[in-house]
Parts: sequence; C-alpha cells; structure tokens
Amino acid sequence: MPAPTPIPEELRDLFDEPALGHVSYLNRKGQIVTFPMWVDLDGDRILTSSPVGSRKGKSLRERDHVAVSIVSTKNPWHWVSVSGRVIDIQPDEDLAFIDRMSRKYVGSDYQRRTPREIFTIAIDRVSPSRSWGSR
Repeated sequence: MPAPTPIPEELRDLFDEPALGHVSYLNRKGQIVTFPMWVDLDGDRILTSSPVGSRKGKSLRERDHVAVSIVSTKNPWHWVSVSGRVIDIQPDEDLAFIDRMSRKYVGSDYQRRTPREIFTIAIDRVSPSRSWGSR
C-alpha cells in the first residue's frame, strides 16, 4: 500500500476547529451521497465514525472510496478537500472517539450511548486552499 498523502501543515489546524467534514461516497445505486460528519486527523489519516449497522457503514464496506472536504468556521477560504479509501474499521471502544469528537463539536460527551465504529481513511489526493481569500 502506498504511503498516504499528507495534509499540508498550514491546513492541519482545520481539524482543531469544530469544522464539519463533508464526507462523500457512492451508495449501492452508484449515486454520490454526502453527509456532514465529525472528523479528526490521526497522523496522515482521517477518522470519522457512524453507528454500527448504519447505511454509511455498509456502503463504506462495499465501496471504500471517499472524499472529505472541510471549510474553516473562521474563514470560508481556508479549506481542504481530500479523496482516499477506508482502510480500517474498528469498534469505538467505550465510545471514546465519539465522546472526544462530541466535546470538540458541542462541548459535552455524546448523548446516544449505542455502539459505534471508527472509519480510518488513507488520503490519496489533497486539494488545498493555499492562498485563496488572502487578498
């Protein structure tokens, strides 16, 4: 497996903000589906999660290609768009990941205490905002 493409250093701060990731994938009919989701960066991989048994999870198991875009909550011209593949799916033990994401996005632990799974996305391509909006 090739090494993941890194997110440029000047865009990694997007993952510190409570900026939603727009995660797109293909459903069973071959249609592009996009959901706003909580996302995190783990080294050069993107993490997100979904309830166990969700349509998203089923689709990502069948078709692992995804795209994720994130736009800063502070500057709409500070963004990143990536494409990649789901390379790992793990249970969210004790809901530790979703609790961490919930604290980042809403300030408290996640309220729905049902089993979830974490999707690890290896990045194949990065489209950075670069100097857009700096005029």
